[in-house]
Amino acid sequence: MPKTVLGKKVVVVLPAYNAEKTLEQTYRELPHDYLHAVVLVDDASHDKTVRLARELGIRTFVHESNMGYGANQKTCYREALDAGADIVVMVHPDYQYSPRLVTAMSAMIASGEYDAVLGSRILTGGTVGGGMPRYKYIANRLLTLAQNLLLGIKLSEYHTGFRAFSKEVIESLPLQENSDDFVFDNQMLSQVVYYGFRMGELSCPTRYFKDASSINFARSVKYGLGVLWTSVLYRLGKWGVMTPGIFPPNKK
Repeated sequence: MPKTVLGKKVVVVLPAYNAEKTLEQTYRELPHDYLHAVVLVDDASHDKTVRLARELGIRTFVHESNMGYGANQKTCYREALDAGADIVVMVHPDYQYSPRLVTAMSAMIASGEYDAVLGSRILTGGTVGGGMPRYKYIANRLLTLAQNLLLGIKLSEYHTGFRAFSKEVIESLPLQENSDDFVFDNQMLSQVVYYGFRMGELSCPTRYFKDASSINFARSVKYGLGVLWTSVLYRLGKWGVMTPGIFPPNKK
């Protein structure tokens, strides 16, 4: 019998950069009995991420030069669809999020209730206790408040790296118009809302430790400004004031 979740083929994508120390643990805890495939895209790591991924039997694709986190995801989603995915779940291979929740997130989409699902660190209530730096927690809450106001919805957070999408969402969104940097994450979620897809959340514990990936303060500020600008573009597009490049018409 083919491996599915409620009859849907689930492909996990791992956007990797210097993930050698945490990749195996992340991979081992994935619910392989329900996965159609696991795809790793390496963004020109300097460690042994690619070698380890191939030893583990992961379908691996390599960027010969560092193209950025957003560009990594673009490759991830393209390769996941080529692998036959009905549902694509992105899991960071730094073991910051629980891979065991992939099945639950997939089922929320396979049930037909949602088109996209986020693994929320905020719903657990133990984010700071899990090691998230306090300044990042405060920034998360402020940005989320601003986004909920501008996008007209209510999510507990937009900044999780643990997320699942239906095939229809991946094929419909203008992902190539998005940034190749970290703000890609937020642009994609704003597009999900813009084009009327249904988005749900699932509480997810988070772990912050030495080997978990994290961007520095300067890049966090750049990301935050990019998030706010994306939300402003969303609102201007909805008001008909302009047609932003990341929100072209008639995409759904």
